[in-house]
Amino acid sequence: MQFEVIVVGGSYAGLSGALQLARARRRILVIDEGTRRNRFADSSHGFLGQDGRAPGAIQSDAREQLLAYDTVTWVDGRVTQAWAVERGFGIRTQSGDQYEGRRLLLATGVRDELPDIPGLAERWGRHVFHCPYCHGYELDKGKIAVLAVSPVSMHHAMMLPDWGETTLLLNGAFEPDAEQAAALSRRGVTVEKTPVRAVVGPAATVELEDDRVLSFDGMFTAPRTHMASPLAEQLGCAFDDGPMGAFVRTGMTRETTAPGVFACGDAARAAGSVALAVGDGTMAGAGVHQSLIFRET
Repeated sequence: MQFEVIVVGGSYAGLSGALQLARARRRILVIDEGTRRNRFADSSHGFLGQDGRAPGAIQSDAREQLLAYDTVTWVDGRVTQAWAVERGFGIRTQSGDQYEGRRLLLATGVRDELPDIPGLAERWGRHVFHCPYCHGYELDKGKIAVLAVSPVSMHHAMMLPDWGETTLLLNGAFEPDAEQAAALSRRGVTVEKTPVRAVVGPAATVELEDDRVLSFDGMFTAPRTHMASPLAEQLGCAFDDGPMGAFVRTGMTRETTAPGVFACGDAARAAGSVALAVGDGTMAGAGVHQSLIFRET
């Protein structure tokens, strides 16, 4: 059976894109492997009308609402291959099932690569974060660490004093120049040069290499990001380089450089959040729908 649109990824961006297509009465297939990027977080913030809710509850409600539309088919699974066919695209899942669709919407997300420091990964999404807008307020003006990974960490360090007393842990990742040091001083940021040995304690307490221990209420760092799926590369989509990793290049309608392939969410943005993913998916869904109307193939 050929669908009009196959949506790969059933998290916030994919669900939002699929909803626009379902409301246009298009026959769509959504395939999702169930690994949301924010699955480690207990709560989601900054998304209008959903502030403070559990991320899984937001996704679950959205899925239920989407499946109320009778033109939607949902499949649990991982898509491992995608290729062009005469009138669209074919895909294959890890279990060997194959489907075809006239358009392909990739909402496949990214995988975070955290600094290799003992205790950091265990606290990811609970005491260690990447988005100040998503988690800064809940630290209640407490003590905040920024674990540097590259010069991009200057951006974190300059922002976070609005949410609490901030210390920039250089950890050998970079050395602020005179202008950067002056800017940090104006923002009241403390700079710590001693490398970090481990993150310990109930929150984000840091053990330094010189045996000192610094206690923080939360920590922010900028992980490297990698495509969570090989599909965009398989289809020949172009990528752009962002400060934390490559992302799929798209135009205004979220169509990629491979005609008929659209992308949205974290896989197609330099940085993201739940709110941005939902908006991105909305744009992509509308773009896919209009391409079905105004293009012959």
